[in-house]
Amino acid sequence: MTSRVERCSGCGRQLWLPPQAVAARCYACRSVTSFPSSSQRWAQVYGSVSQPHHNVVTTVPSNYVAAGPGNGKYPRQGCNNYYIDQPRPAWSPPPVYGRKKALLCGVTYNDTNYMLTGSINDVKSMWFLLVRMLGFPSDCVVILTEEEKNPYRIPTKQNIRTAMRWLAQDCQPGDSLVFHYSGHGSRQKDYNKDELDGFDETICPLDHETEGPIIDDEINATIVRPLPCGAKLHAIIDSCYSGTVLDLPFVCKINSEEYKWEDQRIPTACYKGTSGGIALSFSACSDNQTSASTSAFSVKDVTGAMTSSFIQAVKNEPCLTYGRLLTAMGDAIPSLMPNDTDVIQEPQLSASETFDIFTKQFIRHFHN
Repeated sequence: MTSRVERCSGCGRQLWLPPQAVAARCYACRSVTSFPSSSQRWAQVYGSVSQPHHNVVTTVPSNYVAAGPGNGKYPRQGCNNYYIDQPRPAWSPPPVYGRKKALLCGVTYNDTNYMLTGSINDVKSMWFLLVRMLGFPSDCVVILTEEEKNPYRIPTKQNIRTAMRWLAQDCQPGDSLVFHYSGHGSRQKDYNKDELDGFDETICPLDHETEGPIIDDEINATIVRPLPCGAKLHAIIDSCYSGTVLDLPFVCKINSEEYKWEDQRIPTACYKGTSGGIALSFSACSDNQTSASTSAFSVKDVTGAMTSSFIQAVKNEPCLTYGRLLTAMGDAIPSLMPNDTDVIQEPQLSASETFDIFTKQFIRHFHN
């Protein structure tokens, strides 16, 4: 288990503590410092989130576990610096309906020659679907766009990274997570040899020109691998080259009513699955295709063709299966394209495990 570093509220010295510590007595000045829980830390950035909060201990019992100044490891007992352990709840079966959390990220790239006009509309449409139709609490949906006034909600690389960590933080059995991204995507050479096609897929934050993109390896490590048994993640990625941008092990190839799962795993590469949960991703196109926007649903408002087709299919057919959702999107996207485009865009489904896409219902599985 790794340790973490906090500072004493009295003298400012560094205190090396276990991750679960909520209070400590300084080895030097003897001051007692309380620390917010992880959920409280996220709330400081994103506001109230429907997650359980641990009570912070403010008195110092006599039976503390020792923890002293740091070398990066836990010190042995007997030091004069102490921490209070967080209470551990008794085990109970996971609830059928757990918490719902979503991260919606739309990047417009204002004042650039590659500006997008539909990304913010995509986010607004996805928020309406999740909150108004699928029962996500509005205070559990974090939005990152250039319209936001809070500087932590601008879709920079650091803010997207922080928000992805928030999404997966404290994930438990029964939880349902959603990650929606609308913006530019790209690809770059794969240097760790874990891609069949030799390229890593990426998403492009607002400041990607100076800070670089976020590659699929990092997205997988942040929001896929932590998923525990009983938890699920749905990603909806509306960007170019996005087919395997979550680096999930299996990609579904569909032709009419027939489909097959293609195994993307490389025996010598690192594990790209979950910690027992289920991760699924709908993406706008395959890894070698680009995606387009559409104004088919509104004369004034442009949206991503993939996001629009996804939302319309879910609204029109509440009992649709994953297979039906994928085919409905594939059927709709060509009609949403501008008449003068020659873009071929085929939506993709990838997953951490294989399943029968024509029997598993999307909304039912979305909830439980």
